[in-house]
Amino acid sequence: MKLSHQVEDYLKTIYLLQQRAGEASTNAIAETLSVKPASVTGMVKKLAEMKLVRHAPYQGVTLTAAGAKIALEVVRHHRLIELFLIETLGYTWDEVHQEADRLEHVISEDFEDRVARRLGDPAIDPHGDPIPAKDGSVAAVEQQSLVELETGQSAMVVRVSDADPEALRYAAGLGLRPQARVTLVDAEPFGGSLRVRVENAVRSVGRDLARQVYVALES
Repeated sequence: MKLSHQVEDYLKTIYLLQQRAGEASTNAIAETLSVKPASVTGMVKKLAEMKLVRHAPYQGVTLTAAGAKIALEVVRHHRLIELFLIETLGYTWDEVHQEADRLEHVISEDFEDRVARRLGDPAIDPHGDPIPAKDGSVAAVEQQSLVELETGQSAMVVRVSDADPEALRYAAGLGLRPQARVTLVDAEPFGGSLRVRVENAVRSVGRDLARQVYVALES
């Protein structure tokens, strides 16, 4: 079944919201896709008729098995393309998200397979997000936002949100990339900045940025 790019975008958005926020409400979908809630309501009804989602009033939207399969394929395309653009064409990590948004809908399965082989069947994309396997499985990683660390705790950065290119550029300047080791030195009171040791340097990190950086605690 050939689906429109719009349908694929909705399914991908619902999947990502479920993964990151625990649910996909009509308002959250509308905000993510920059459309009106009424437009979301109409599309969700269409997707439900196609048996790709389920929707119960006040309970949000969930993907059916068929919807999840399509969403995971689009996510796999997106994240492979992001890594390919960086590794092969010299893009920076703040440039690839929008390019991948455009290309994820049009590559063939053969192209996907060739890119995956060329990259060595990678498990994560440039921002630390897991790349779904060909069979649709996704590796789970225990993580929390940097702002949730307690003073003195050490962790490793596993993911940085790719939603804001400017934030990605700033995070890179502070050394906050996947695999970087961090320790919370202290936090200013009343919602002030965090002082974080990033590798061997102590950096001041605003809480808004810290909420977009995800870490795994060291054992």
